[in-house]
Amino acid sequence: MDFLGENNSCGQAVLRLVSRGNAIIAELLRLVDYVPPVYKLETRQEQMQYAEVLLDFSYFKSVEMHERRIENTNGLQEVDLDLRENNLDILRRFYLVFESVHKYAVDLNRFIEDLEDGVFIQQSLESVFMNSDGKQLMCESLYLYGMMLLIVDLKYEGALRERLLVAYYRYCADTSRETNIDEVCTLLRSTGASSLPTAKRPANYPEDYFRRIRFRPQFISMVVGRLRSDDIYHRSLAFPLPEHRSTALSTQAAMLYVVLYFDPDTLYNQPATMREIVDKHFADNWVVSTYMGNLVNLLDAWEPYRAARGALANTIDVNVVKTWANSCGVKLGKTNGILQNLLKEGSLTEENAVTNVNKLLNLVRECNVTVRWLMLHTAPLTSAVEANKRAKAMRDLVMAEMRCRPVDVFELLLNTAQLELKLKELYKVVLAGKTDKWIVFKKEASGRLQDLADAFTGGMPLTRIEKNEKLQNWFADMAKQVNNLNFEDLVLAGPRIIQLIQALEEVQAFHQLESNIQVKQFIMETQDYLHKMIKMANTKEDILINLDVVGDLSYAWQLIDSYTKQMQDGIKENPSLVIKLRATFLKMASAMDHPLLRILQANSNDLESVSRYYSGELVAYVRKVLQIIPETLFNLLARIVDIQTNKLRELPTRLDKDKMKDFAQLDERLEVARLTHAISVFTEGILQMKTTLVGIIKIDPKQLLEDGIRKELVRLVALALHNDCMFPPKSKSTDFVQRLEILGAKMDGFRRSFEYIQDYIEIYGLKIWQEETSRIINFSVEQECNVFLRNKIPEWESVYQSRTIPIPKFPPVDISVSFIGRLARELVRITDPKVTVYIDQITSWFDVRTRQELVNITVFRKLQHALGAPGVAGLDRLYSFMIVRELQSLQRTLDDLLRDKTWIAHYQALAKAIGMGQSSIAQPAKFYTQATSKGAKLWPFMLETFQKIGQLQLLRRQLAYELRTVSRFDSKHLVAALETLNEAVLTDIKSKPLDAPRDDGKEQSFLMYELAEYLQWTGLTEPLSQIYVGTRKDSYLGLAMFLSFLGICNTFIPAPNLGNTLVPRRRYDPVDGTPFLVGFVTVMKQFHADDTRQVVQLIGQYLRSVVETAKATNGDFGPDAATLVVSLQWMLLYGAISKDVVASYVPGYVIRALQTV
Repeated sequence: MDFLGENNSCGQAVLRLVSRGNAIIAELLRLVDYVPPVYKLETRQEQMQYAEVLLDFSYFKSVEMHERRIENTNGLQEVDLDLRENNLDILRRFYLVFESVHKYAVDLNRFIEDLEDGVFIQQSLESVFMNSDGKQLMCESLYLYGMMLLIVDLKYEGALRERLLVAYYRYCADTSRETNIDEVCTLLRSTGASSLPTAKRPANYPEDYFRRIRFRPQFISMVVGRLRSDDIYHRSLAFPLPEHRSTALSTQAAMLYVVLYFDPDTLYNQPATMREIVDKHFADNWVVSTYMGNLVNLLDAWEPYRAARGALANTIDVNVVKTWANSCGVKLGKTNGILQNLLKEGSLTEENAVTNVNKLLNLVRECNVTVRWLMLHTAPLTSAVEANKRAKAMRDLVMAEMRCRPVDVFELLLNTAQLELKLKELYKVVLAGKTDKWIVFKKEASGRLQDLADAFTGGMPLTRIEKNEKLQNWFADMAKQVNNLNFEDLVLAGPRIIQLIQALEEVQAFHQLESNIQVKQFIMETQDYLHKMIKMANTKEDILINLDVVGDLSYAWQLIDSYTKQMQDGIKENPSLVIKLRATFLKMASAMDHPLLRILQANSNDLESVSRYYSGELVAYVRKVLQIIPETLFNLLARIVDIQTNKLRELPTRLDKDKMKDFAQLDERLEVARLTHAISVFTEGILQMKTTLVGIIKIDPKQLLEDGIRKELVRLVALALHNDCMFPPKSKSTDFVQRLEILGAKMDGFRRSFEYIQDYIEIYGLKIWQEETSRIINFSVEQECNVFLRNKIPEWESVYQSRTIPIPKFPPVDISVSFIGRLARELVRITDPKVTVYIDQITSWFDVRTRQELVNITVFRKLQHALGAPGVAGLDRLYSFMIVRELQSLQRTLDDLLRDKTWIAHYQALAKAIGMGQSSIAQPAKFYTQATSKGAKLWPFMLETFQKIGQLQLLRRQLAYELRTVSRFDSKHLVAALETLNEAVLTDIKSKPLDAPRDDGKEQSFLMYELAEYLQWTGLTEPLSQIYVGTRKDSYLGLAMFLSFLGICNTFIPAPNLGNTLVPRRRYDPVDGTPFLVGFVTVMKQFHADDTRQVVQLIGQYLRSVVETAKATNGDFGPDAATLVVSLQWMLLYGAISKDVVASYVPGYVIRALQTV
């Protein structure tokens, strides 16, 4: 019974287990890129902020103490809540994969126990190891578990693992009790190993780590025995030569290296066994490639183990290494020359491939063995291995003795990959038409034999061949025998063809037919066709299988990255090198066969996700290598733009004949033409790479070129935005404008580059430019806004970030996360109400001391020119978040105020004295002074908050105006359509009764959301009318806001020469009236309309009281009254209140009386 058959429960059980092991490793590797950065605690700032919340396993020693400290510290509680809400999902995923490692080991142990207990009928541990597939799977099951442990320790250092597990335990307390978290923590607790250059290897590592879950000694012994003695994968069939034995057994040698850590006694105390292992598997190599190209240098890895170290020392000798290195260097030069001749156009044909199949296979085998040995033993050493003197000395010795450069090794790899690809394509064609060609060859051979039979009748004209009935009959009989050959029965047909060939040779000798050239020619052609039939019959699927086995490049899955520079340098010198690189990338794809084979055999649902992960990794590497083409294109473009901008003179409309030579500038135009041709050559180079299927992902060269151009554009634009949006702490507004101009010039340069290049490389330049610049800005705005959000959007979940075309992240230079934050905060700084005065009539900010204009509408125009509509809209959005934060802070203060008993008592007393706001107040000056005196300490905070909100609102109004202006010029039809749609929606909403049921359908919500986005991007919004936060109604809110307004108003006075702008009463006070008023209006907009009416009513009561008292006593009105009237006028202007409301509560005679003051 087939061990892997569906009806074999034992085989299916271990197959599913091994399949799961491969999927777990893929998930472990995939999640490495998703570790939340704060959990690594790499920077000092992160350590100070998170160290007391992100705890290792010391947490379990005193759980209550740690939890109490976090709960009782406001700062820690806030940080802890933030970490919980933003990382909970990814923590669950990390725990699941860690738990899967533990569950895999438990299930493997259970399977072994079931085998020994006879659960699987007619199967035992010994019988499984006797089966070819069984011993492969049993060895793989233990090897995969060992690789899981090594990968976990390599990719997730001990302290990081512990923090992730403790965080999961704390945040998922209910769930964690239902899992095996105690056992998982025991298995994956820190081993003390570290990847830091200065870190030393812990004692008894990793054998103590591997002992945390124990397996039966008999099982481990049998696995080691099979790997040590057998060729479990039968790879010797593909590598028949004795000198290729280590390559043939390389896969199980890597497995043996890992499995021996489960049996450390062999490494320490079994010199005979270790000598046998080394002699068979490591006689001529000491660098091992384990799962997916993880390299291990045995000279360093086996240093602590006495028996293993001794066995290696007997084999790896300086003189022997010199011989191997020298031999491989000689083979490299020889095989490279042969390959170059074979790869010339027309050298390798179907006929050659079929005729010389064994020679070609031997050549491919020799090339792959040579490349493998040289690549592994010249691989760069890690910092830990570099510290091992013997390992470093051996590598240096190989580098010196092989007498060739790394680029020669790389060239051999390219040529070998190209030959393999050509051979596979040829043999696939041959195998596809094998039957038809065999039949054609048979007909040709039979036809020539029949012609010979006819020729010996003596009746053929012009042949001069005498009649010979015996030969006539003999050749006719031979023709019949050839016709009777059957392709379906090649076992009988093969020997018969050989007999026919021998018979034709004999007939020439016995009957002296060699004297007749025509007969001899026919016989030779017949023999040739019969030989072709044999060759065609011998061409089998085994050839392709052998090519796949021999051409395995899985050992270089990670190592290949060290050859990236050679690849890119080669492309720069010769763009057509991409054709050979395509073959190399396809050869690299063979590495995916190892993890996917068992998953495919088990029909696992993990097949697609694992395939997609490894394919994605390889495609990402392909993009990385070919990115040199877009980088070179942009370098050439920069030179073209420089010539066009700074050297080429613009032709006038009329030109004198004698000045034509001056304007011709032939040298400069020749240089532009040369650079443009170079761009076309590079483009053609990448387009020569055919559409290629890498794993399960199809690579289209045209799309690859476009993605590469996008990636390089994103890198350059992001770098320009980062560098040019850095502002010194006390820079002037002129510096800000100057930087905007520089940035605008750079962006113009990029834009012109795309306009110039798009026709030469067939891309939509404007589309790419707009998409990528808006993506960069939107991503920066999103990450900047994360500061204001509790539920942050991680970088990998952002709709704007892409793995294919990543937006680079730069380390922050101040409190801002990105350039957009620095730009926004710099604009806020130079328009700070403490040092500026805003004049609404001319929409400009002036320095309060020097009276110089700092920011005006031109600055916002330059801002739009530099960043475009996405940048202006992004700033607008960021300012909205800043406003929300200030409003929330103010709201918390007001809530505390309105819950405080003393303030409630104060408001109750005032409400009783004021009444409904209808009657006048006697002695208003005294009454209102006493009313506002209680909040004297609160008004500065309120003033500062109002000013901050107002300043941000004024900036938003300017940004909206700039967007609106640009939109009307560039997209007038879109603006007109949006205005019409907006009016229609508002009319529809207003037409519905207040008590009508709300339509909260998805279509309605989608329409409103999309419309709001469009309105914001086109500037068709009014920031002062926007609702930023939700509030609750309070009976004393209007009174509280009136008192704060009245308490602050005495700080300002209208300035008639500035259009009644409110300015500080004391000249150099750090306050500005317009931001204060706009901020107050914005705050009132967040509350119920009744509260705004109450504030106006109380202002009207105040003004009536002041006017009536002044008339009665012939006194003055006081400065505050005029300030309040002007404030009301500004509120009317900003649309915060209606004229009807003012007329209801402020009589006309009061306003007229105060306006005459």
